[in-house]
Amino acid sequence: MRIIPAIDIIDGKCVRLTKGDYNTKKIYNENPLEIAQQFEDSGIEHLHVVDLDGAKAKHIVNYKVLEQIATKTNLKIDFGGGLKSNEDLNIAFNSGANQITGGSIAVKDATLFETWITKFGAEKIILGADFYPDTVGGKIATNGWQEESTLELIPFIKDYLKKGIQYVICTDISKDGMLQGPSFETYKKVIDQGIVITDDADITRSIKLIASGGISAFDELPKLVELGCEGVIIGKAIYENKISLKQLEHFILNTK
Repeated sequence: MRIIPAIDIIDGKCVRLTKGDYNTKKIYNENPLEIAQQFEDSGIEHLHVVDLDGAKAKHIVNYKVLEQIATKTNLKIDFGGGLKSNEDLNIAFNSGANQITGGSIAVKDATLFETWITKFGAEKIILGADFYPDTVGGKIATNGWQEESTLELIPFIKDYLKKGIQYVICTDISKDGMLQGPSFETYKKVIDQGIVITDDADITRSIKLIASGGISAFDELPKLVELGCEGVIIGKAIYENKISLKQLEHFILNTK
């Protein structure tokens, strides 16, 4: 299972929110590059960067931060937040993103999102499935979690699996930033049901699920491995010293 620390960006600074509420912003470092370099020094190879300004503005904003991290580290970066057009996507990839995450766009302009999968390949495009657990079926959230769609989590994911998506970041909004543990039950349901067989080519494809939201302690990581998660995004637990970089370094070394 890949360990993927998160760096969320507002005004070029590394911040964290609680349940996606911009009013709960807490600044952890004025220079995201310093944080990224610390991650790399601990043996971490992957990074999740979210342009929170972009999510609110509905177009990419903090691409200079992405470019700085990409050029001054060897981290493989997946970048999301506000990617709504071909121009946004080109800027993200040209600025050094290894993958991009599309959430709102996958709901509001499915045709465009599908062209991205075709053009760039499923290895480059991650589906962002952020959901409200207290709604029937877990409704998908959009626009920086400010809006609720009518789409339900599992059908949403399965539909995109049929369209070629492999990677899915699944975030339980109620747990994000709460340090109360991840949504184990939901991840199990998604993994158990997220298999598609294409009759024409007789291909079985299973989801590569990246767990996100609520990670609070190191002992949760083996449980996510057991469930079959391909990756896990860890944010506040690192910044609040609930999980140390040394623990993550040992985990990475022991699972290679």
